[in-house]
Amino acid sequence: MRAKLRFRGVWRAASLGALLTAGCAHYQPSPLPSAPDLTKTPALEAPAGDFRLPGLAFPPSPVHLFPKNGLDEVSVVTLAVFDNPDLKAARLQAGLADAQLLQAGLLPDPRVGAGFATSALNYGFNFALNEDIQALITRGAAKAGAEAHRRQVHLDILWQEWQVAERARESFIQSCADDRLRQVLSQTRDLFAERYRQDEEALRRNDLTLDAFSTDLTALTGAEQSLHQFEIEADATRRGLNQLLGLDPGAQLPLTGCGDLRPVSAEQFQEAVTLLPRRRVDLLALKAGYESQEQSVRQAVLSQFPSLGAGVEQGRDPIEGINYLGPNVTLTLPLFNRNRGQIAEQRATRAILRQTYQARIDQAVGDASRVWAAIATMQGQLRDLDARLPGLRRIATATELSFRQGNSDAASYVGAKSGLLAAQAQEIRLQTDLANANSVLNTLLGLPFGAP
Repeated sequence: MRAKLRFRGVWRAASLGALLTAGCAHYQPSPLPSAPDLTKTPALEAPAGDFRLPGLAFPPSPVHLFPKNGLDEVSVVTLAVFDNPDLKAARLQAGLADAQLLQAGLLPDPRVGAGFATSALNYGFNFALNEDIQALITRGAAKAGAEAHRRQVHLDILWQEWQVAERARESFIQSCADDRLRQVLSQTRDLFAERYRQDEEALRRNDLTLDAFSTDLTALTGAEQSLHQFEIEADATRRGLNQLLGLDPGAQLPLTGCGDLRPVSAEQFQEAVTLLPRRRVDLLALKAGYESQEQSVRQAVLSQFPSLGAGVEQGRDPIEGINYLGPNVTLTLPLFNRNRGQIAEQRATRAILRQTYQARIDQAVGDASRVWAAIATMQGQLRDLDARLPGLRRIATATELSFRQGNSDAASYVGAKSGLLAAQAQEIRLQTDLANANSVLNTLLGLPFGAP
C-alpha cells in the first residue's frame, strides 16, 4: 500500500514538472554582425503603412521611390526614417517596453512547498500551495505604469524619427543650395582666373605693374580657396545625408524638386506655442513618463500595507498518522519598514520628472522664440539684399558692355562682376539659412512635415 502511494506521489510530481516546463522558452544564440550594412543605392520601396510622421501620411500601399530619376524632399525624409541605422536600433526598444508590459500584467506564480518524513510507526508528508495576495493588490498600478512607460518609449522613438527627418530635410536643403552655390563660386574663380591670364600677358609686355599683378593673384587665390573649402563642406553634407539614409558614404544620390519651406505666420506661431504641450512629441513622451511614475508612487503606497499571502496546506503527521487539510495565511506586520524608503524615493523621482517636464516646456518655448527672432532678422537681411541685387546686375551688365567696347578697363569689369557674384552667393547662403531656420522652427513647434 505504501509503495503504491509513493508511486502515485512520484507520478504526480512528474506530471506537475512536465506541466510547468511545457511553456518554457528555449535559448537561441544571436551572433553580432561582422560587416557594415550599407548600400550604394537607397531602397526602392518603403512600407508606408508604418510611417507616422504628421504631415507625411501615406496610404497603406508601399511608397515606391525611384532614385535614378532623383529623390525629392519627401522621399529623402521617408528613406531617412526607414533606413537610418540608429533608428533601426531605437525601434527595438519598443519590444523591450512591450515585454515589460507583458511582465507587469502577468499574475504571480503560486508557491508550492512539499516535505516527507518517516517514523518507526508511520510516514508523513506535507504539501502547501500559496499565492502572494499583495502582488495582486499592486498589479493594477504596475500594469498601468508599464502601459504608460510603453507609450513613453514609443513616443521617444517617434521623437527620434522626427529629429532624423529634420536633419535629413536640412541636409536636403543644404545639398540643393550647394548645387547653386557651386556654380556661382566656379564663375567667380573662372573670372579671376581669366583676369590672371590677361595679367600674365600684360606683365610680359611690361604693360602691368607688379603691384597690380600681385593684387589679382591674391584675388584668384582667395577665390580658389573659397571654392576648395566649399567643396569640402558640400562633400561632408552629402556624406552626412548618406549616413542618415544608411547608404555607403560615397554613394551618389541625385536630388530633385528643391523647393523652399513655406514660413510660419505670426498667427500660426502663437497658436503653435500655445498648443506646444499637446503637440511636441518629446513633451508627450515626458508626460507619459510622469504618468508611469505616478503609478510607481501608487504602487509603493499600496505596498506599505501588510503583505498578505494565502493558500492551502495538506499533510500527514509521521508519528500519529493523522491527515490534516486547512488554509494557510502569512502576514507581514508593518512595524519598522512600512516601505517608507521606497515611497520617499518614488515621490522624489516624481518631483524630478515634474520639474524636468516644466524645464523642457520652458526650453522649447525659448528655443522657438529665439529661432523665430532669427528668422525675422534673416528675412530683413534678405529683403535688403534683394533690393540691391537689381542695381548690381545693371552695373555689371553696363560695365561688361563698356569693357567689350573698349570704353573701360578690365579691373572695373572684374570688380563689378565679382561684386555681383559675391552678392548672389550671399543671397543663396541667406536663403539656405532661412530655409533651414524655418525647418528647425517647424520641428521646435511640432508642426507637421508639410504646410504649416
